[in-house]
Amino acid sequence: MSDPHLPGDPPIPLILRRSAQAKRISLRISQLDGRVTLTMPKRLVEREAMDFARSKEAWIRKHLGARGEDVMIGEGAELPLSGRMYPVLAGTGRRVKITPDGIFVPGPPERMGKRLSAHLKELARDRLAGASDDYAARLGRGYTRLSLRDTRSRWGSCTSDGGLMYSWRLVMAPPEVLDYVAAHEVAHLAEMNHSAAFWAEVTRIYGDYSAARSWLRTHGSTLHRYKF
Repeated sequence: MSDPHLPGDPPIPLILRRSAQAKRISLRISQLDGRVTLTMPKRLVEREAMDFARSKEAWIRKHLGARGEDVMIGEGAELPLSGRMYPVLAGTGRRVKITPDGIFVPGPPERMGKRLSAHLKELARDRLAGASDDYAARLGRGYTRLSLRDTRSRWGSCTSDGGLMYSWRLVMAPPEVLDYVAAHEVAHLAEMNHSAAFWAEVTRIYGDYSAARSWLRTHGSTLHRYKF
């Protein structure tokens, strides 16, 4: 079964999925990459699924518009760092430099994205390690290791043996959001759940987390729009 498109300007590609468990047709739009998945019962004819998608076209376009376009990182692009937007500019020398005027990336233009992402990962490790150390000291528990990934489904995690993992893209978020995620995962060193006791620990070591948590829920997916 080929994956069709909804016509229009621009056309919208659809990913069709048949599911033995599905009782009805459903649509899902990924906030990470904008993919539109149309799931249908296994025995339903494709025409009915496409009729359903066409009836929801206005809704699909509204949500895709709210998500925004992907941003390919290169000279002239704008990138958030610690919650502030910076232009990405050609630099000189050997290292990436960040000033109030922009992020200056040396080297060939075709390697600008990879070089900048490597620098951002270094910044993320420094900032997340510092925040994790601070919150672990407040908690009175130590962690065993810290790793960074480009995760799609979670901003951080804590393993039963005390390992912390974070998405390096948190370095693009406002500092209080990065700090909240660090406090959240560190609190799991004491409570490996999301019980009232866990949230009490988060509040004790971080404070009122409601604004940071709300920002992450509302704007976090936009950090995945930036392609390096």
